[in-house]
Amino acid sequence: MLTDIKSKIDSHDVEELLSYAVISDPGELERVRAEYKEEAPLKLYGWEEEELLVGLIGFEETEDGSIDIRHIAVLPENRGKGYARGMILELLADRQPRYVIAETEEEVAAHFYRSLGFMVYSLGENPSGIELLRCVYEVEDSEDEE
Repeated sequence: MLTDIKSKIDSHDVEELLSYAVISDPGELERVRAEYKEEAPLKLYGWEEEELLVGLIGFEETEDGSIDIRHIAVLPENRGKGYARGMILELLADRQPRYVIAETEEEVAAHFYRSLGFMVYSLGENPSGIELLRCVYEVEDSEDEE
């Protein structure tokens, strides 16, 4: 079950997980932590299993009814157990967005998003020559039965 962990942004557990989701630049982790502290629209939720924080997802709900995933991470020893999938599925069920959008430079992450039904589009290469990928999940409208 997802719980709000934004108030715990300075804890070691949250910092460790967030470090897996940001570029390995030491300044980037501090910049991201400051964003979550200062920007009210940014949400940060965690997934606990037996009182251990095993994953987190940071996102923003946009005015058009979409969710932009900013960060998602699971402890290395808990990867492949469905926690990331569970966090996204719970977001879909709880928030009922029109779209869920994530961007990544990693093909492994893009493959994960594809496995959930996301469409993956190339945004071209960044200045370092690394391809940036946009992953989009369009939520189907449910029609009311008469």
